[in-house]
Amino acid sequence: MSLGQKTFFIETFGCQMNVHDSEKVIGTLISQGYRQVDSVEQAELIFYNTCSIRDKAEQKVFHRLADFKKLREQGKKFAVIGCVAQQEGEKIFQRAPHVSLVAGSASYRNLPQMLVQIEAGQRATGLDDRQSGETFETEFTARSNPHRGYITIIEGCDKFCAYCVVPYTRGKERSRTSGSVLNEARQMAESGYTEIQLLGQNVNSYLDPSEKKSFAELLAAIGEIPGIRRVRFTTSHPRDFTRDIVEAIDSVPALCDHVHLPVQSGSSRVLANMSREYTREQYLDRIALIKAAKKRRISITTDVIVGFPGETEAEFEETLSLLDEVGYDGIFSFKYSARPNTPALKYADGIPEEEKWRRLQALNAKQREIQIVRFGSHLGEKIEVMVEGSNVARSQLIGRTSQNKTLNFTVPAGAAAPALGGYAQVLVTRTLPNSLVGEMVS
Repeated sequence: MSLGQKTFFIETFGCQMNVHDSEKVIGTLISQGYRQVDSVEQAELIFYNTCSIRDKAEQKVFHRLADFKKLREQGKKFAVIGCVAQQEGEKIFQRAPHVSLVAGSASYRNLPQMLVQIEAGQRATGLDDRQSGETFETEFTARSNPHRGYITIIEGCDKFCAYCVVPYTRGKERSRTSGSVLNEARQMAESGYTEIQLLGQNVNSYLDPSEKKSFAELLAAIGEIPGIRRVRFTTSHPRDFTRDIVEAIDSVPALCDHVHLPVQSGSSRVLANMSREYTREQYLDRIALIKAAKKRRISITTDVIVGFPGETEAEFEETLSLLDEVGYDGIFSFKYSARPNTPALKYADGIPEEEKWRRLQALNAKQREIQIVRFGSHLGEKIEVMVEGSNVARSQLIGRTSQNKTLNFTVPAGAAAPALGGYAQVLVTRTLPNSLVGEMVS
């Protein structure tokens, strides 16, 4: 590949961490003289940023690589990065010999050197051994949204939940200094960003290497940066969720009134088998902290896994009762599926797939009933939204509230519609189980 003609295409799978990792990879590639193109056919170097959370994720990657094997004859090179790359390692070269680069996320800081290797016709490998304490920081992040931006403050995971592959694919927990995070946030504000979302596998497990700020103090400091109107964070671990986080949300207006606090199960016995490091009662203590916020109602969302090995019908009912007790504004629900290298493989997965599906459907039906009430409570409220898009067919704009709820709204005749990334006050005139509907007001 000659300088000035090097082109790349990147396809991203999975979570917000992967999306933001791709933004940083793209920026690094551009800084190394590459140009991003819109299709595989146009590209000389093709990246797949992979996710291994779901069952059979690696098979999907290999199927995709097999589909494009013929493109190697056109001089194209392939790179597999992310969680499947770390999980499968050099086995990817054996199964897909046309791949030139395999790298896990903890090795992205070495991407410029790996590019030199593959340009020279060599294979390049970057696999984490859970020893590195370095994070992937770059000034070349190519942000895809001009109004809302991500900042990773902690990488990796040390929790080793029994069902989860992340500690094996993203390395050990490594936090950035609060100073570097604040500098990036200030630069984003100066560039016109009004919303920042802090990211981490367990974002509230953040430990400032410079020992200057706790997670709550860092949240508050970012929320006080001029120009920043909204600060979000995901995902929190219940073990490290503390009162000062709620106090920061309560006292700093820019901190969004939304907490995503994954519970996974309502049964203490199942939680122990999952190695979640808290009981049902301890989790509910964290929920009580959130509900005790004095100045505003904080919406709560969660993750739930049904059908974990050994989960009895009575224990599943405990999860259903937890939904009633908490009153979540939303859940992300999943059937358990075995993942490579995880401790849960020692448990016999004796729950039939059809029973897992039944439990998943029952869980979602219960949550729908709760959300009808939760979303219905907003009827008649005037809520600020950030404009994210439009629904031309319905002549509506699409906004998002501080509570992370979608609010579709119309603009009165003669009024000026707010621009994308702008903010508007909207009167809620109708509620649905998963969204709100309203009309912009002055």
